[in-house]
This record gives sequence, C-alpha cells and structure tokens, in this order.
Amino acid sequence: MPDENPTPDEGRALWMAQRAIVTQLLRDDHPECWTRPELEAEITDISPQSLLAALVYLAIEEVLRVDDGGVQASKCARHLDSLELVSI
Repeated sequence: MPDENPTPDEGRALWMAQRAIVTQLLRDDHPECWTRPELEAEITDISPQSLLAALVYLAIEEVLRVDDGGVQASKCARHLDSLELVSI
C-alpha cells in the first residue's frame, strides 16, 4: 500500500502517475487491457516506482483491475468516461 503520509513531492508524483495511468487505460486507440511494460513504455516521464505505487493505489480504490499481468480500467471508470464525466 502506498505511504499514507507522503512528502509533498511524493504526493504530487503519485497524483501525476495516477492521472497518466488512467488517461492511458481509457484511450480508445488501444485494446482495453495493457501490460505493465506497455504502460511504462508509454509513460516515460514518471519513475517506475511512482507508476507501481499508483497502480497499487488505483487497484485498491477499484479504479483499475490488475490480473494475469494485464491492467485495465474498471467498469465503473469506463462508464464514467462514457458519460463524459472524466475530463482530462
């Protein structure tokens, strides 16, 4: 579980990593399921440690699902996106 009392810089990095991951997972020009290496290759301006912490946090919060090496947005996140409530 990510640190519950991150420093301001760590908190910002986690926030940015979460946004970057969700943005990628909701893209309509890629299959719904991503691999971690695909996400890391696409999101190059955020450290692998921050990406991993963000994946864990987003999975705990049920924003995404991780299984068999794949990562995908939850049904709820996809539905909110289809309602155009996710604006980036």
